[in-house]
Amino acid sequence: MFKLLIYAVFLYVIYRLLTGSRKKKPVGSGSGGQGAGEISIHDQLVEDPVCHIYIPKRQAIVLHDTDTPVFFCSEQCRKIYCDSREIKLS
Repeated sequence: MFKLLIYAVFLYVIYRLLTGSRKKKPVGSGSGGQGAGEISIHDQLVEDPVCHIYIPKRQAIVLHDTDTPVFFCSEQCRKIYCDSREIKLS
């Protein structure tokens, strides 16, 4: 009976060692960081209101003219949006 308990504890420790090493680190933790052009898997996609394509939030051009920010894929889309709403760009 005692041997069975020792085997069970041993198998549990091995299981924890194997599954513990598979855990992913949270984004932004640890040393190093992301290289140029890399996009985080957890990066949020936002829709451009002009051309309706989705782009990563970190790469978007942001207009902070209203209470809620508006995200664009390019300066051209931002300009079209501002011209249609008669918003002056600073």
